[in-house]
Amino acid sequence: MKGVPHYLKDGTIHKGGSHKMPNGEVHTGKTHSDKSQKLFHFEELSDSAKKKAKESKGASKKAAKKAAKKAAKKTTKKEKKMDFLQAVAKRMGGGNNYG
Repeated sequence: MKGVPHYLKDGTIHKGGSHKMPNGEVHTGKTHSDKSQKLFHFEELSDSAKKKAKESKGASKKAAKKAAKKAAKKTTKKEKKMDFLQAVAKRMGGGNNYG
């Protein structure tokens, strides 16, 4: 199925290309090679592989949340300059003429 996560047998999520075999199985790689591995949907994984998949999913959510928080903290030089100019204007008794 397209649009759903695929996993290796051990529960590692696969983020690369994939192809469908004539028998309906989905394998790693855009085209088949001797290195291609069978891919699975979450429901097809063993219990231990599901546990690993859930743990990595939680870890990736945590990493994404951390990255979003870091990006929100970043301000551009232009934004910093505007903040400085607005602070100066406020101290000088002026209005917000810089935004």
